Amino acid sequence: MMKPQDGAGSLILFITPLLFPYGFSSELSVVTCGSVVKILNTKHNVRLHSHDVRYGSGSGQQSVTGVTAADDGNSYWRIRGKTTTVCERGTLVRCGQSIRLTHVNTGRNLHSHHFTSPLSGNQEVSAFGDEGEGDILDDWTVICSGEFWQRDEEVRFRHASTNVLLSVTGEQYGRPINGQREVHGMTYASPHNFWKVMEGIFMKPSEPPRTDFTHTEL
Repeated sequence: MMKPQDGAGSLILFITPLLFPYGFSSELSVVTCGSVVKILNTKHNVRLHSHDVRYGSGSGQQSVTGVTAADDGNSYWRIRGKTTTVCERGTLVRCGQSIRLTHVNTGRNLHSHHFTSPLSGNQEVSAFGDEGEGDILDDWTVICSGEFWQRDEEVRFRHASTNVLLSVTGEQYGRPINGQREVHGMTYASPHNFWKVMEGIFMKPSEPPRTDFTHTEL
């Protein structure tokens, strides 16, 4: 039986990105809860990705990588409220708000913890949970300027529990995920931890975004 959180995310399995280009509903300039998106690391031009392949070291949880292919169906993530909360579909995501990113095809959440990443020796980032439910280590804070997360803006994701930033520095895996890049957590801000939303289904805002944004760094 389909669970409530499956909703629009499940539909993406049958939709190609060509049907929902980045410019779809271009008037929707703010990222909203319930949207199902691909997220690009702008330094290395790879999309945040996961798949049912586990790490051979560290936590042994589902691996998270970066891929160059724009059309890979394993790169879709659903934007949700932080653990134990509900962010209603269409709610504007604020700068400084904590969210979960749930991998559509496996139902596991973007996650981090005090394990060492296999290639760079930074902090491991994995996918964790069952049918969208994990624990507080699934929460990430959106770091951006202004009041709301803008679709055309480069942002950072800070892990709410350990304070590392979601990052890519270019290390590549061999088999069985040859050529995919390591995604990990870094303790400091750099160009390696900027991300931007790309293709996907963007939920219409449930309220109009305000125009009196304050442009202050968090």
